Amino acid sequence: MYSQGTKGLSRIKSLIRGLVAGWIARADRDICMEPDEFAHRRGWTVSRTGFGSRLYRDSRFDQLKVPGTSLVPEEVS
Repeated sequence: MYSQGTKGLSRIKSLIRGLVAGWIARADRDICMEPDEFAHRRGWTVSRTGFGSRLYRDSRFDQLKVPGTSLVPEEVS
C-alpha cells in the first residue's frame, strides 16, 4: 500500500516556506518604506540587496565627468 505521509509533509513544508517568505518580504518593506520613499522623491534609484539592505544611487553621479578625460576612448598603438 502507498503511503501519502511524505507527500502531505512536503506540501506542508512548501506552504510554511511560502508563508515565512511572505512575512520576511513584508517585514523588509515595512522596515525600508520611509527611506525608499525619500529616495524615490529625490529621483534616486533603489536596489534591494538583501533583508533590510538597500543601495541608493543618485543618477546625477552618472553624468559627472572626471576632469582631463574624454568621452571618446583613445586607441592605444
